[in-house]
Amino acid sequence: MPISDQLSILALFLPENTLRFFDVVSGMRTADQLHLTLEEKNDPPLEERHEGLPVLSKGFQDITITDFPVRGRKTTLTFRRRRWQVGDELLKRDIDLCAPGTQLEKEFGNFLKALG
Repeated sequence: MPISDQLSILALFLPENTLRFFDVVSGMRTADQLHLTLEEKNDPPLEERHEGLPVLSKGFQDITITDFPVRGRKTTLTFRRRRWQVGDELLKRDIDLCAPGTQLEKEFGNFLKALG
């Protein structure tokens, strides 16, 4: 199966638009856990005011969230968020990953809240 088909299938299990901003870099499955690590693509959110300025990578910030269980396994996703320096400004893409005040994926947090 071609890689693009595999990614299309994987996208069905990930939060919406995840593969637009992230690449899957690793995965691990144990008897009771599934863990995926996704790394933000090296595509800084540049605006016109940044034109001509050097862009420097400033590393990653890891965010691990809990998602819906998969096949009876606790599922966690680690998002490796990039930061860039452009001139005197530190940039990061505004991507809302978690339900407010939690370390839960937004849809999973809403699901649990509905259960009450």
